[in-house]
Amino acid sequence: MAITSRNLFRFRTLLLFSSLLVVVLVFLFRSEISDTLSLEILPLSRIKRYAQRYWHQQDCWDCKKEQGIDITVTYTDPAGHIKIYTVNSRELSSSWVWVNPANISHTPPTVGLQNVVLSRQHSSNGSQDTIATRSPDAAHPSGGQNPEAIQIDPIKLKRQYLRQKRKEQRTAELIQVSKEAELKMRQAAIERSKQFVNTARERYSIWRREFSNPNSDSTLKLMKDQVIMAKVYASMARSKKEFNLYDSLMKCIKESQLAVEDANSDNELPRSSLGQAKAMGHALSIAKDALLNYDAVARKLRAMLQYMEENIIAVKKQNTFLVQHAAKTVPTPLHCLSLQLSTDYFLHNYSSKEEAYNEKLEDPSLYHYAIFSDNVLSTSVVVNSTILHAKEPEKHVFHIVTDKLHFAAMKMWFILHPPRPATIHVENIDDFKWLNSSYCSVLRQLESSRIKDYYFKASHASSLSVGNENLKYRNPKYLSMLNHLRFYMPEIYPKLEKILFLDDDIVVQKDLTPLWSVDLKGMVNGAVETCKESFHRFDTYINFSNPIISKNFDPRACGWAFGMNIFDLKEWKKRNITGIYHYWQDLNEDRKLWKLGTLPPGLITFYNLTYPLDRSWHVLGLGYDPAVNPSEIENAAVIHYNGNYKPWLDLAIAKYKTHWSKFVKFDNPYIQICYMNN
Repeated sequence: MAITSRNLFRFRTLLLFSSLLVVVLVFLFRSEISDTLSLEILPLSRIKRYAQRYWHQQDCWDCKKEQGIDITVTYTDPAGHIKIYTVNSRELSSSWVWVNPANISHTPPTVGLQNVVLSRQHSSNGSQDTIATRSPDAAHPSGGQNPEAIQIDPIKLKRQYLRQKRKEQRTAELIQVSKEAELKMRQAAIERSKQFVNTARERYSIWRREFSNPNSDSTLKLMKDQVIMAKVYASMARSKKEFNLYDSLMKCIKESQLAVEDANSDNELPRSSLGQAKAMGHALSIAKDALLNYDAVARKLRAMLQYMEENIIAVKKQNTFLVQHAAKTVPTPLHCLSLQLSTDYFLHNYSSKEEAYNEKLEDPSLYHYAIFSDNVLSTSVVVNSTILHAKEPEKHVFHIVTDKLHFAAMKMWFILHPPRPATIHVENIDDFKWLNSSYCSVLRQLESSRIKDYYFKASHASSLSVGNENLKYRNPKYLSMLNHLRFYMPEIYPKLEKILFLDDDIVVQKDLTPLWSVDLKGMVNGAVETCKESFHRFDTYINFSNPIISKNFDPRACGWAFGMNIFDLKEWKKRNITGIYHYWQDLNEDRKLWKLGTLPPGLITFYNLTYPLDRSWHVLGLGYDPAVNPSEIENAAVIHYNGNYKPWLDLAIAKYKTHWSKFVKFDNPYIQICYMNN
């Protein structure tokens, strides 16, 4: 037994030693093969693809032979067995590049076949010459890279190298940038993001509706349709005293409405919505079998449609009224600003101080502006933006007229913030003694109780409750004489020859001095025309069904804009423009020619007396149109927030607001008190 165990131990020891010897020999053998032939495990399909596609043919001395050249590729398969694949040069494309083995002094371009030996074998004598060999290091400089990666051609490699160099150079530049420069770059990026407009990008966006899945809201639409039909059948069930069916339908309606709520797509629906849709479908099927009557269903649907249309009209009307109400309401911060300024004006006894006469106010050689407003903040923006872009601000004179209520605030603001070196003069409209109802027909009309009742009395036929759609005329500004003061320029400034009228809802972006040099060709008013095709022509504003209007004016005549107008006061006096205005205002006492406002009488008064300025002088629509061309805004001398969405209101169109707010001094103590605390 001991002898047998000893023999068994020797046998096991010999077997273990033999196994180790075999392993070492195999390892040495495979290492020698790998070092000699640079073999790598590659799939046969890849070897064929490389051999047939990626090598190029050039300077081939035998390739013109009819028999061609056999190319042998040796590789190892995944199992570790050595394999040989042969392809003839006749099967290859003309894009192969060959190198004469006698001239090989460097490694040929790497083109994607890694760790493979290609050989040239003549079919005539069987001799074999190595064409190109590749080592692992050539394919992968870093040993950690994926061995399956495919090498690209030299041109692409060069591009990658240049890109990497640019990245390194840019990184080095950014590292050397100072903190101040970095902050400026960051602030500039923030400003660009605020001014970004995506109207052009939307044309190519994959998120547009035409790119969306057409079935993304199919379940949602189905449930909404089911609710409509369930309401129809529930009404019919109730009228026929089918109360069990009525209760079942009403329960399904309530559950479906709760599931739908504010969802816009199927993804926003709860998981139980599909089951609810199936339950509703079952209930509708039962109702259809019990109550189906096509005439009754049609009547119910027509009644529901009419009811919904009436609701939509009522909601639109309420929306218009609320927007109009918000637009004409003075915001709390703006009201606070006027109160604070007025209080300090009288507290510091500025009211008793007489303003020294300034000869610049009547110097016709200077550049004079007229601004009629009761809004302190917006007037300051107009003045600040104009002076900022003026090349010779010391030659600019601003004439501001406001009402009694805001005179102290307006005066105080410009006492504390004089726009030096420009000149500014604030006046109270109540000091114009010549402006009375006996001379001014529109003032007589505005003071009448009849016109106030027409536009503001709730029980009148023009009120919201009765259904009048012209709610935009229900605005106090149309009853303010400040709005009509623009027709009395020679009376207010008798010694001036030209004056530039500016509305208080504009922002100046360029020097306006060249406007005084524009030749108006004998016209009185220089303005930008606003008509586009059939839009903003005379028939938009004036009643051409009236024979007086149709007889004297062309309905296709082009309208123009109030807001930035250069007036030749010498021509004004010569043509008696104010008298023409009075004549037409007297004819319109019953409001049969036009509604309230200043643009319709302006179009009539300056008919054939308006010189069209270049459109780049004055761009309109920032107070109502969210699609104004950004390039037009950028290139405009004056941008106008005409409309209800004024920049000082919360209604303002956000992307336009920055053009206005950058001229507001938010560090001013009055603005901080009123705007930061509200």
